[in-house]
Amino acid sequence: MSDSETSPDDGVLMARLQAGDDHALTALMNRWQIPLRRFIYRSLGNEADALDVAQETFVRVYAHRAKFRPGAKFSTWLFSIALNLCRDGIRRRKVRPAMPLDEAGLAAASDRMADASEGAPDSDLVRAETAHTVRSAVEALPEPLKTAVLLCEYEDLSLADAATVAGCSSKAVETRLYRARAVLRESLAAFFKKG
Repeated sequence: MSDSETSPDDGVLMARLQAGDDHALTALMNRWQIPLRRFIYRSLGNEADALDVAQETFVRVYAHRAKFRPGAKFSTWLFSIALNLCRDGIRRRKVRPAMPLDEAGLAAASDRMADASEGAPDSDLVRAETAHTVRSAVEALPEPLKTAVLLCEYEDLSLADAATVAGCSSKAVETRLYRARAVLRESLAAFFKKG
């Protein structure tokens, strides 16, 4: 049995869900729960909130299944729903400070920077300090810049897909990424000069 027989693509699963096969939602949840929770956690910085928003995202996928267009990219639709819920959550808890992300939320950017210290006796300590510093810098970005970084750098979405999720143009995402990188370069300059 090939992989395509055992795990149909997202479009096929959504078609089944729209036709009344509720088991298709379970397959989609199994496939997308980890990347979705990781994205939400990076957006909100709180594990309990991430779990709640992930569950609510799948509730909305089910409730609005008829609105999904055949041929559309499911991941883009899913992340759009999640991003809107994250924005609502951020608005509700504006005053409450964000908690730092856990080590699982580092992604490739901080790993690449920490790789330079590989082999040093205290490389784990340097890697953890680097990860924490990068994480804090990303968390401090304004929401539109942070969202662009999370979608493009952490989730590897294309500019077009990130634009669809964020509800803006590809050029706007590109500009936000450029601005975010400039802010991150400036805020991280002192940390990386000392190393």
